[in-house]
Amino acid sequence: MSVYTKNGTVIMENLPSVVSFGTAVGRMEGEGPLGSCFDYVDDSPDFGESTWEKAESRLQQLAFGQALSKGGLSESDIDFMFAGDLLNQCAASGYGMRDNGVSFFGLYGACSTMAESLALAAIFADNGIGQYTAAVTSSHFCSAERQFRFPENYGGQRTPTSQWTATASGCAILGAHYEAPYIKAVTVGNITDMGIKDANNMGAAMAPAAYATLKCHFAAAHSSPADYDLILTGDLGYVGSELLRDLFLQDGITLGDSYNDCGLMLFDREKQDVHAGGSGCGCSAAVLCGHILPRMRKGELRNVLFTATGALMSTTLVQQGESIPAIAHCVHITASDGR
Repeated sequence: MSVYTKNGTVIMENLPSVVSFGTAVGRMEGEGPLGSCFDYVDDSPDFGESTWEKAESRLQQLAFGQALSKGGLSESDIDFMFAGDLLNQCAASGYGMRDNGVSFFGLYGACSTMAESLALAAIFADNGIGQYTAAVTSSHFCSAERQFRFPENYGGQRTPTSQWTATASGCAILGAHYEAPYIKAVTVGNITDMGIKDANNMGAAMAPAAYATLKCHFAAAHSSPADYDLILTGDLGYVGSELLRDLFLQDGITLGDSYNDCGLMLFDREKQDVHAGGSGCGCSAAVLCGHILPRMRKGELRNVLFTATGALMSTTLVQQGESIPAIAHCVHITASDGR
């Protein structure tokens, strides 16, 4: 059984495997530096649907379908699904997955949802609760703009610290210990609120949460940044990533070249107008499932800390002058079979 270390960290006793993974993204993501990594790229932002919200549901269906196909599985093989998105009431997930007959957990952790869903799926798999569990998240630029800011045709100006919500989805299917990559441990974060009120500066709001969760994980694992091939946050963007480095430097710790952020990897900030980088549930999900997990399966990466971050904001409460609470969850993924 999984072992809880009483500081938010759960150690996997049986090292469940990431059996399969799939991705689906939009045109802009397909034109980015990782474009060739994704399973499905659609040139149209509507994905054949009549609304942005329906398009996001279709994104999740496509990513889930890709993961099933690549793993030689069918919907009936999946016992539990953990799914989430940015929309109110997790609408993209609920409507997207309503017809597949899989036992469903709807999750909301904002941009941290891929790590949250992956952590819960891993705990279920490690404890033998079901044969296969799926973790899937999505985001869509246009549906997010309509809900959190202004409809796209409003033509509002974006600040330099703002990030571009990815039109993307990623799905990982977990099962019993079989082959790499494996989930070794998860660290569940605490809500952190540093008083940031600028809804266009998510990186500043979320960086302290990533710092707190990573510190907890390092302490629980008796490790340091040098023990990992890659420490990956998502999605702090440029502003949040620099803040995270500075926070660790205050402790005398250098993250170094092993650190990167999904929001900086998905897009080319010099060639694509994304300001401080990418964001959204689908950003870290697509980078993880399209780029990182395949590299781990090939043996190019052996130890990865995937730490997705989320701003738990409400547009209503922000308009009332509230600050933005944030959360980060960390998942240790390994290619090592040692248990």
